[in-house]
Amino acid sequence: QERYAPYSANSGFYFVRANPRTQHLFRHLLYSGDLLNAWNSHQQVLIALLAEYNSLMGLKVKVFAKETELFPGGWLYHRQKNEMKRIMKGESNLYIFHMSWTENKRNKLNFFQQIGQWYVQETCIGKHYNDIVGGDSTVSLSTHCCLAEPVVICHYRDKPSKIPCNDSPYLDKKRGKPFW
Repeated sequence: QERYAPYSANSGFYFVRANPRTQHLFRHLLYSGDLLNAWNSHQQVLIALLAEYNSLMGLKVKVFAKETELFPGGWLYHRQKNEMKRIMKGESNLYIFHMSWTENKRNKLNFFQQIGQWYVQETCIGKHYNDIVGGDSTVSLSTHCCLAEPVVICHYRDKPSKIPCNDSPYLDKKRGKPFW
């Protein structure tokens, strides 16, 4: 889309080197609440600032392709069934999966659970820190919330999954076909 040009960077997952230019960039982003409200998109604001800082301050910007193997995202999840099958079979070296290109938070959670990439205790979802640790500020969230093994739950038969989800409903009623 034109509004994300020239970088089409995804603001949900990124790596930034700490230096004076990037510190200034992110300070500028924090002070850009007016643009966030006007554009209704932190991603659009960040991309505009990346272009500005590249031009004015020589900030080097690199953006992963949508198809990258180490850092796949929602574009691949929703549009590359064969590649997702390869990932689900463990034939990939992926490092982290970002569920971009996904309509809402609920679907992101469901999709991560279904592909075996969800490592959070159910008791921690949607809760505030104090509710989880009982007001004890010395307790780490990781001891209460992080799992060593992923939660795998079937939600939709037509979406990529770690295990066959043939007893689950279709999400895409019109064009749904089982993933496995």
